[in-house]
Amino acid sequence: MHYFLELFVVLVLGSVAMHVSDPGVASSLEPLRIDGNLSFHDVSLAARDFGNRYRLLPSAVLHPGSVSDVAATVRHVFGMGSGSKLTVAARGHGHSLQGQAQADGGIVVRMENLRGCETKVHDGEQPYVDASGGALWFNVLLECLKHGLAPKSWTDYLHLTIGGTLSNAGISGQAFRHGPQISNVHQLEIVTGKGELLNCSAEENADLFYAALGGLGQFGIITRARIALEPAPKMVKWIRVLYSDFASFTEDQEMLISLKETFDYIEGFVIINRTGLLNNWRSSFNPQNPVQASEFDSDGRILFCLEMTKNFDQDTAEIMNQVKLLHTTSPPMHVRIRSPPRSLVIRLPLWLQQVEALLSKLRYIPSTLFQSEVSYLEFLDRVHVSEVKLRSKGLWEVPHPWLNLLIPRTRIRDFAAEVFGKILQDSNNGPVLLYPLNKSKWDNRTSAVIPDEEIFYLVAFLSSAPSSSDHDSLDRALKQNDRILDFCKQAGIRMKQYLPYYTMQEEWRAHFGDRWVDFARRKGVYDPLYILAPGQRIFQKAVRSS
Repeated sequence: MHYFLELFVVLVLGSVAMHVSDPGVASSLEPLRIDGNLSFHDVSLAARDFGNRYRLLPSAVLHPGSVSDVAATVRHVFGMGSGSKLTVAARGHGHSLQGQAQADGGIVVRMENLRGCETKVHDGEQPYVDASGGALWFNVLLECLKHGLAPKSWTDYLHLTIGGTLSNAGISGQAFRHGPQISNVHQLEIVTGKGELLNCSAEENADLFYAALGGLGQFGIITRARIALEPAPKMVKWIRVLYSDFASFTEDQEMLISLKETFDYIEGFVIINRTGLLNNWRSSFNPQNPVQASEFDSDGRILFCLEMTKNFDQDTAEIMNQVKLLHTTSPPMHVRIRSPPRSLVIRLPLWLQQVEALLSKLRYIPSTLFQSEVSYLEFLDRVHVSEVKLRSKGLWEVPHPWLNLLIPRTRIRDFAAEVFGKILQDSNNGPVLLYPLNKSKWDNRTSAVIPDEEIFYLVAFLSSAPSSSDHDSLDRALKQNDRILDFCKQAGIRMKQYLPYYTMQEEWRAHFGDRWVDFARRKGVYDPLYILAPGQRIFQKAVRSS
């Protein structure tokens, strides 16, 4: 969302002290010959992430000069056998929430430093891009736009690495149509837990290919990915509306994602006890009816916002401007609109006609229709604008006790009735996203786990912990998360966690359900010593005493 990170407030953490690693680890890695370098001293950055709650210091950080460096390092650790405690974690942009990309006493691979894997765009009937696993989606987008192309599916925040999101799923408001990012990958290059460097796809090493997609880093480190592209639009019409009735809000979303001709992006979010909501929108959006919008009162209410976009090309922007003039009751004297204006209306682009038709089907509060037109790049990178503002104020590096759930459609009303307004009293500490996804757009051969219904909802509680107003805010947010999870368990809501976090293997078994057996089998094949991604806390490396 364009503004959602602006809702975050700060809890400034104490700095992590300089760490000097175990000299035994340094000596054990001496035989390695790599193009990059290993750092054994100031490794504190590798013990931090976006969640800002866990600090597990590694013994070394690898700054890889090549993919061979990654393979050689993992192969070396594997060769040390079960007598070594060393593990390896790939760190992208550090956006994990609970130490998932950390390696306590192990080796952290700084994937953003990976060199030798340039982003290459391939045109044609089925265009694609080859990109490093350590490349940021934002930089990949910039390169693709030079060719008039773009990936199909996104996350709300683009400053994440390719390998990081593909190890989870990668979802945003386009996923209802294109599926998650893991449904739009043709090929991967992976370093397994044995240090093997393998190419894999649906046709080659298929078991590893599907295991790694959504595999939480358990089967290999993604060093390169081949991603499907589509023609990139130049502009986006960006729309927000409000609902007061939850049933209408969800039914309208489900209707929109079921249509063949619909919006290109659809997300929703929940607003509880927020003041001056529409006034805040005016900095980026124009109200359809300024007078009614100014009279709208959001104080103390539970509201639901539907956010949608429609892509279009810049050459129709002038038509849009003329349409605005036609709708002006008293145009300026210097503006001359030649008759007949009806011909102009008839020539309205199809996408604009579709927008009007779609809006006419929705049951939102009429006075809350807000619209804007921005470039495609500006829309996709909307969250980064908020990040820059927050960083300038020192409000970015704060604890983020996020909770992301996938709720079956048949239970979403039960969930909402208990959580919104009861467990969750307000949404002032961070946005609450809520929007539907289609199961048919997810490939069940991947490792990603979703509810067993055709339509399910992402409900994301993106909280921050404001120490400036309440020193117990982090504890309160964590307790709130526990209450939500307890309710789901007691009410029999068969939800799944997205970006899951569990500390015991029995919880992971329950998460994967009947897919656990295959997940564990794949771990035994591709990472038999449990070297990779220890921060996920799924498998623990068993160290044999000498």
